[in-house]
Amino acid sequence: MKQWIAASALAVALAAQAACKPDEKPVFLSFDTGHMGVAPLVADLLKRYDAQATFFLANEPTLSDGRTLDEEWAPWWRARAAEGHDFGSHTWSHDIWMEDLPDGRFRMKVQAGVEPPRIRDLSAAEYCEELNKTAQRFTEMTGRRLDPIFRAPAGKTSPALLAAAKACGYSHVGWSPAGFLGDELPSERYPNEQLLSRALKNVKPGDILLAHLGIWSRQDAWAPAVLEPLMKGLKDKGYCFAPLREHPRYAGLMRGGSAERPLAARKP
Repeated sequence: MKQWIAASALAVALAAQAACKPDEKPVFLSFDTGHMGVAPLVADLLKRYDAQATFFLANEPTLSDGRTLDEEWAPWWRARAAEGHDFGSHTWSHDIWMEDLPDGRFRMKVQAGVEPPRIRDLSAAEYCEELNKTAQRFTEMTGRRLDPIFRAPAGKTSPALLAAAKACGYSHVGWSPAGFLGDELPSERYPNEQLLSRALKNVKPGDILLAHLGIWSRQDAWAPAVLEPLMKGLKDKGYCFAPLREHPRYAGLMRGGSAERPLAARKP
């Protein structure tokens, strides 16, 4: 295990040195979990385009009737960690914030993939447990620490929810308006050609881009139909794909020791 952690740390250090050249324009490609159906394709494209990315992990159902963080997918996550990508929590159960409650708790809709939604209320401490459970599982799978970042499912938050997450060591990462790549939109209303054209036209340097490792609802698959030409098109326009640790908003936070802090420091 010590050898694996050392090798992983070396891979992260090397990736940080090689992200973008001075004449390139950085964008920050990020993926939430989903059903993992295009995860092998995403890994291949990241290698092919010399791209670094950020992944936000939740324990969601997969096409193979497993879960995204079970042993079937542990080697995939381990390989991505060795390549030096960044990783944050997406909550363990994919809890979507609905409202703040008067007693300080949060009303959540637990909804992931094809599973029927259910409503539950979480305290601030319980929400931290949701974030930390993903972090602990990630360390079990990869031998390295999760970064101190999270993405709320559906991007829905409140000041109170952000404060609760901050108290247990996590800063929220959303996405840029042009960075919403649309892979979860209905394909009959948003065809792939439209999504590709819109992204190539509107993405600007510094944007955080959002996609998924598999979407259940879209009929006309977004990847590779959009993802591959999008990556090529952005590269042709002088863009590079940088890890979130090089984003001005998160660089100090992520280089400041998140991956080295003990998990106990994240408990509320």
